[in-house]
Amino acid sequence: MSDSQGKRSDGDSWDLASSVGATATAVAARRALASRGPDPLIDDPFAEPLVRAVGVDAFIQLMDGEVEAAEDDPAFTPRRLSEGMAVRTRFFDSFFLEATAAGVRQAVILASGLDTRAYRLAWPDGTVVYEIDQPRVIDFKTRTLADLGATPTADRRAVGVDLRDDWPAALRGAGFAAGRPTAWIAEGLLGYLPPDAQDRLFDNVTALSARGSAIGTGYVPDIRDRIEKRGNEISERWRRLGLNINWADLVYPGERNDVVAYLTGRGWQTTVHTTPELYAANGFEFPSGPSMVAFGDIKYVSATLT
Repeated sequence: MSDSQGKRSDGDSWDLASSVGATATAVAARRALASRGPDPLIDDPFAEPLVRAVGVDAFIQLMDGEVEAAEDDPAFTPRRLSEGMAVRTRFFDSFFLEATAAGVRQAVILASGLDTRAYRLAWPDGTVVYEIDQPRVIDFKTRTLADLGATPTADRRAVGVDLRDDWPAALRGAGFAAGRPTAWIAEGLLGYLPPDAQDRLFDNVTALSARGSAIGTGYVPDIRDRIEKRGNEISERWRRLGLNINWADLVYPGERNDVVAYLTGRGWQTTVHTTPELYAANGFEFPSGPSMVAFGDIKYVSATLT
């Protein structure tokens, strides 16, 4: 969308301070929060300077741990926000590291936002990492990290294209080799795509993937139910930060195909983890209570093309 904060529309665009782009900045702010302290939960040294460069006060306050906890919202505290982001970040970090340990040397980050894995993960020699996102988002991150003196730890190739357009052609144009196994991630993306665009995304990924490729993603099985039950609560959290963004306006609520069933039907062998399972695997206690539903109904999927 333009820089307004209304409902999504076909062909809308954004920067990192508006619309869907603002959610990418919020995620980076949580990564910065989780990277702080004497015992950080993750290590993302670039998240904080990127968020400060975007310059949205609300996200800087979130990152700095200046958000006051509401008595009726135990999920919205610096510790809970850090743990939730650590669970998510560790899942996708491990996905890439396991794929490269298995010999994959080509990776694609779909809707990369302020993702810094191309700069902070220990990629094996010869690995090429492609990042796809809106041109303004790609340009901002590339320029900001260059100004910071950051150097990619892989052969990073940024592809500025909307995922609703012909991104496979743009990816090939950047040197992508469809005949090589590829590790793909779609982190925090699917709900922001129309249902038919979600299907096309997986169709394109499948068509571009050689045997042995892998994909990691997360999704809410019934996002319409989540919007109805928790949309106002999530938007209220944004408003408490001083942001005039209605979360329900950013996602597409139409009925969509189940991710696991769709991938399985196209030859992918899937493994699914619930959020409480990943909390336990990371040594965190998953809090009970209705406010945690907005965090706890995400399912994380890793799949291999067999």
